[in-house]
Amino acid sequence: MIRIRFFQQNDRLCGITLSGHAGFAAEGEDIVCASVSSAVQLTANTLTEIFHINADIKVCENSISIKISDNSPIEGVKILEGLKLHSELLKDDYPEFIQITHTEV
Repeated sequence: MIRIRFFQQNDRLCGITLSGHAGFAAEGEDIVCASVSSAVQLTANTLTEIFHINADIKVCENSISIKISDNSPIEGVKILEGLKLHSELLKDDYPEFIQITHTEV
């Protein structure tokens, strides 16, 4: 299962952690894993390369985290909100493969 945790501070998204594997299909054929991975890569690249927002991005073997600072421009928050919406829609389609939680920090 893919576990996605969104972090917010004062009703403002400020980060995400993602871990696990969907297990929907064999490696290389898992459309759920590919969809989530692609969305997270797009988010990280849009933050850093398009909007030049300073984001703390950590990639490990089985997880990724993205954090933006409290003083990041509103565009950074909106980009994370887009990822949140996309993730929730994927979860609606594949509820047994994606878990989403929200944490106030």
